[in-house]
Amino acid sequence: MLRRRLNRLFGGDEGRVHSRTIYVGHKSCPPNEAYIPPKFCDNRIVSSKYTVWNFLPKNLFEQFRRIANFYFLIIFLVQVIVDTPTSPVTSGLPLFFVITVTAVKQGYEDWLRHKADREVNEYRVSVLEDGRRIRKMSAKIKVGDIVEVEEDETFPCDLILLQSSRDDGTCFVTTASLDGESNHKTHYTVADLESDLQYLSSTIECEQPQPDLYKFVGRMHIYRNSQEPDVRSLGPENLLLKGANLKNTQKICGVAVYTGMETKMALNYQGKSQKRSAVEKSINAFLLVYLFILVSKALVCTTLKYVWQGKHDEPWYNEKTQKEKDTNQYLKMFTDFLSFMVLFNFIIPVSMYVTVEMQKFLGSFFIAWDKDFFDPEIQEGALVNTSDLNEELGQVEYIFTDKTGTLTQNNMEFIECCIDGFQYKHGDGSSELDGFCVTDGPVNKIQQKAGREREELFLRALCLCHTVQIKESTMHRQDQIDQIDQIDQVDGLGVDHEFLHPPQKETGFIASSPDEIALVKGAMRYGFTFLGLESKNMKILNRNKDVETYELLHVLNFDPVRRRMSVMVRSKTGDILLFCKGADSSMFPQVRQEEVERIRMHVERNATEGYRTLCVAYKHLNAQEYARADADLREARLALQDREEKLMAVYNRVETDMILIGATAVEDQLQDEAAQTMEALQGAGMKVWVLTGDKMETAKSTCYACGLFKKNTELLELTLRTLEDGGRSREERLHDLLLEYHKKAVQDAPPVKLGITRSWSVAGHDYGFIIDGASLSMVLSSSSEPNSRRYKNLFLQICQNCTAVLCCRMAPLQKAQIVKLVKNSKGNPITLSVGDGANDVSMILEAHVGIGIKGKEGRQAVKNSDYAIPKLKHLKKLLLAHGHLYYVRIAHLVQYFFYKNLCFILPQFLYQFFCGYSQQPLYDAAYLTMYNICFTSMPILAYSLLEQHICIEVLLEHSTLYRDIAKNAMLRWKLFLYWTALGIFHGLVFFFGVRFLFSNPALQDNGQVFGNWSYGTIVFTVLVFTVTLKLALDTRHWTWINHFVIWGSLAFYVFFSFFWGGIICRPFLKHQRLYFVFANMLSSVSAWLVIILLILLSLLPEILLVVLRKPRGPHARQMKHRLPSSGTSTIFMLSQTASTHSFSWSD
Repeated sequence: MLRRRLNRLFGGDEGRVHSRTIYVGHKSCPPNEAYIPPKFCDNRIVSSKYTVWNFLPKNLFEQFRRIANFYFLIIFLVQVIVDTPTSPVTSGLPLFFVITVTAVKQGYEDWLRHKADREVNEYRVSVLEDGRRIRKMSAKIKVGDIVEVEEDETFPCDLILLQSSRDDGTCFVTTASLDGESNHKTHYTVADLESDLQYLSSTIECEQPQPDLYKFVGRMHIYRNSQEPDVRSLGPENLLLKGANLKNTQKICGVAVYTGMETKMALNYQGKSQKRSAVEKSINAFLLVYLFILVSKALVCTTLKYVWQGKHDEPWYNEKTQKEKDTNQYLKMFTDFLSFMVLFNFIIPVSMYVTVEMQKFLGSFFIAWDKDFFDPEIQEGALVNTSDLNEELGQVEYIFTDKTGTLTQNNMEFIECCIDGFQYKHGDGSSELDGFCVTDGPVNKIQQKAGREREELFLRALCLCHTVQIKESTMHRQDQIDQIDQIDQVDGLGVDHEFLHPPQKETGFIASSPDEIALVKGAMRYGFTFLGLESKNMKILNRNKDVETYELLHVLNFDPVRRRMSVMVRSKTGDILLFCKGADSSMFPQVRQEEVERIRMHVERNATEGYRTLCVAYKHLNAQEYARADADLREARLALQDREEKLMAVYNRVETDMILIGATAVEDQLQDEAAQTMEALQGAGMKVWVLTGDKMETAKSTCYACGLFKKNTELLELTLRTLEDGGRSREERLHDLLLEYHKKAVQDAPPVKLGITRSWSVAGHDYGFIIDGASLSMVLSSSSEPNSRRYKNLFLQICQNCTAVLCCRMAPLQKAQIVKLVKNSKGNPITLSVGDGANDVSMILEAHVGIGIKGKEGRQAVKNSDYAIPKLKHLKKLLLAHGHLYYVRIAHLVQYFFYKNLCFILPQFLYQFFCGYSQQPLYDAAYLTMYNICFTSMPILAYSLLEQHICIEVLLEHSTLYRDIAKNAMLRWKLFLYWTALGIFHGLVFFFGVRFLFSNPALQDNGQVFGNWSYGTIVFTVLVFTVTLKLALDTRHWTWINHFVIWGSLAFYVFFSFFWGGIICRPFLKHQRLYFVFANMLSSVSAWLVIILLILLSLLPEILLVVLRKPRGPHARQMKHRLPSSGTSTIFMLSQTASTHSFSWSD
C-alpha cells in the first residue's frame, strides 16, 4: 500500500516504463537457463482498517483527534489530579460512554470487513501444477500460476487467457462488478499455443500494475525446441480481470499476471475513511468560541481573586494552613485557574455529543421505516449503513450518478428504423416519407416504401453487423426454426406481433452491448432471425424461411474515436460485403453524400426524443480490395508498437465510400420517475454529473431522456475525437478547447442572480459539458505541473457553470478523482455519489455522502454506501424531505445546546463577583450533574427526532425550499451570535432578577432569611423552566411524545427537588446542602412571583417576535401549508396521518 501511494505521489502509475517478466507455470525459459522466481505480492485482499493488536490504540487515537473528546479528557484528568469544586464523574462518565459506543460501532463495522476479506481469500480455486489439477485457497495464488476457472465463476486474479473450452478460442465475461456493464464481452486466447499447457514453455513481458481497466500492453515469448522464440502481442482482449465472471464458456485456463492488491480491481478500490458532516465541523468551530469564553472567564476570576485578596485580609473563619502558605504563589494561581476552568466547564456541552449520537442513531430508523422506500419487486426498503451523515443529506450541492442500472434499467428496446428515408415503426400505422407523415395502413404493406431488395439488405446488415452470440438451450435448432416458421407472413414482410416470445424463452442472446441485442431482436420483428455463429460462419433465417450462411472474415471493433464497427463477410456466391454501423456524425462523412439528407432528418428527430440512434451502411469489396485490407489488418494486429494507431488507419481506409441504407432507434429504458427526480434535484439547486464507463453516444442520449440536457443546451465536448481534430498535438488542442469553452461558459455568460441556479436563470444559454476518460487523464496529469493546475481550474470553472456534466468511458478510480476534485474545490461543496455496481464503490467512498442502489449488479455498492435505496426515484424524498428535516432538527439542537449551557453557567460566573472569587458553586452538585443529563435533555432529543417546520408534502412539491437551508444556512455565525446573545440576556435576567428579590432577604412569613442555596435554587428553577418553554415555543409539530417529555421533564425537576431535599440518609449527608430548601422556597409567595415574572420576562421578546413577524420571501403564501397539523399527536409519526408519506411506531 505504501509503495502504491508513493508511486501515485510521484506520478509513478502514469509514467513508469519498467515492465515485469512472468514465467508461465514457474518454468525456466529457455529450459536450459536457471530459474530464479521473481518476487511479487500474494493474492490476499485486505480492505479492513484494524487488527486485533492495533484496534485499541488506533481507535483511541482517531477518537481523541476530535477536539471535544480531547478537551473532555483534559478536564477529566484535571478533576482527578487537582482539588476541584466538582467530581471527576461529571466529566468522565459521559466521555467514557461516547468513546465506548463509538469504538464498539467502528469495531463491528471493521469485523464485517474482515469477514468479507476472509470469504474472498479462502475461496477455493483450481490451479494446474505439473499437469495435475489441485485446489487451493485464492490467497495462495502466485504470479505465474496457471488457474482454471469454470462457467459462472469469478476470476480470482488478473489472468492472461491461454485456453478456452470454446472451439473458436474465445470466452465471454461480464464485468458488472468493475465497470457496471452487465453485457457480455468477448476475450481471445493467445494464438497457436500447445493444447496441453503442461508442455508450454513461455514468458510474459508486460507493464507494471496500473488502474486503467481498458489498457494493457504486453507480449508473450513462446519457446519451442531451441528455436528462436515466437512472439505474440498481448492486449486488453487477452486479459481477464479479477472480479469479472465467466459466461457461456464451460471453462478456461489462464496465467496469473497481477495478484492481490496489484490487480486492477484493487487498484481502483478507494479505502474507506471516516466521513464527517458539515454540522460536526460547525460544532467544532462553535466549540472553539466557547472554549475562548471559558478560558476568559477563568482568567478574569483568577486575576480578580488575587486582586481582591490583596485588598482584604483573610477572614477569621478561612485562615490558610501552613502548607498553603508555603505553596509556590504561581503554582497556587495555576491550580486556581484550573479550578475555575472546571467550575465553568459546563459551558461546554459534553452531553450534546451524547444527544447528537442518540439523535443520529434513532433518526436513522425513520429512513429504514419509511414505507415509501419499500420496493415490492425486491421486497426491501431503505438501508442505513452510517447514521453519522443524516443531516448531510440536507446540504448536498453536487450529485454524481452512475448511468447503467442507476439512471437506466439497462434494458434496451428496439423502437423503429428508417430505410431509404421511409419510417418503419412496429405496431404503428403511420409512416413518414421525406419529412411528411402519411397514413397508408399497416407498416408491413411496403408497396409505397423502400424497395424489397433494400429492406432485405438493411435487415441482413442488422443480423450480421454485431458481436452477438447465442447461448444455446436444450431445444434443437430445427425446432427453433420450425417455431419461427409459424410466424404470420403478410405481404412478404414477416412480423411477429408478440415479439417472438417462444424462441426468446428458449434462446438467450449475449453481446458486449445491450443495444446490439436490441437490433438483432428488431430484425426478428421484420422476419430476419440471427441463428448464431458456428466456426466463423454466421447463419440467418430470412423471411422466405431459408437459412443463409455467411463466412465471417474480419470484425472491425468499435472504438470511441471512430465510433463505428464493421464486419467483413463472404456470401455463398463469393461476394465480399462490408457492413458498417455507427453514430451519425461518424458515418455521414464516410458514405456517399446523396443518401445523407434522406436519413439525417429521422436521426435528428429520434435523437431529440431521447433514443439511441445508429446509421447502417454497406460496401461491396472486390478481390483486390479485400486482399489488401486482409493483409493490412493482419500486419497491424501483430504490431508491438502503436498497434491501435495502425489498426485505426486500416479501419478508416476500408470504411470509405460506403452506401447508406438506413438508421435505427433504440430506447434505453429509464428508471421509474428518473426524469422527474432529476428535475426536482436540479430545482433544489443541485448540480448533477453523470459518471459512466459507457460510450458517449449512449450516455448522451440518456442525459437527454432524463432532462439533464435540454433541446436548447449547447454541448461543450472535450473527448479524444475533438482533440484529434485540427491536426495539432493533443496537448495544444486541449489548451485551446479549454480556453474556448471557458470564454463561452464563464467569461461571456450573463451573471447569475443570487440564489438562482443557472438552469433557471439563463434560459436559452444553457451549457452541457462532455468529457471522456482519456481527456480527463490529460487534464489531471498534464506533462507540466503549472499547466496541470491551470487545466484543472479551467475544467472546474467550466463544469461549475454548466447545467449538467457528462463524464464517459470512466475507470472507477477516475470517477473518484472527479468527485475529489469537486469536493476539494473552492467553497468545499457537499458532494453525493449514487451508483449500483462495484465499479461505483470508489466514488461512493470518496463523496461526502454515498448512496447505493439495490440493483442487479451485486451488492458491493450497497455494502460500501452510507445509505442504500431500492430505486433512484427514492433519492428525491431522501434528500428533499428527510435530508431537509434532519438538517433543520440537528442545527436547532446544536444552537439550543450552546444557548442553554450559556444560560446555565453565566449566573455561576456572575456569582463569583459576590462571593470573593472563592470558587463557591451557585448550584448544588446534584443540579450541576443532572441539568444536562435529565432535566433538559429529553425535550430537545424529542424535538430533534420529530420536528417538522414544513410538512413533507410541501417539501416534495416545492423543491426550491431545499435552497433555504443550503450552504449550512442554519449554522452560520450570524445565527450563532443571535443564540449566544439570547443566552447572555437570559443569564443576566436570571441572576439579577433573583438578586433584586433578595434585596429584602426576609422572604418568609416567619421573618427567616433565605441563604445562598435558596438563591441558587431559585435561579436554577427559573433557568430550567425558561429553556424548556423556549423549546416549546419553537416546536411546530406537536405529538404526544413532545407533550410527554416537555411537561414530564418539568414535573420531574419539581419532584426530584422535593425528593432530594428530603433525603437524610447517611451516604448522602456529606453532600446534602438542600435539606428542605426547595419546599421552603415554594412556601414564599415572593419566590413564586419572581419565578413567574422572570420566566415571562425572559420569553417576552421571543413571543413578541413570533407574533409580530410577518412571513417574508418567495414562499410566504405557502406558510399556511408549512405547519403540520397538531391533530396527529396520538401516534408517533414523521408526518400527518392523512399523508401518504407517513408511518408510525404503532405499525
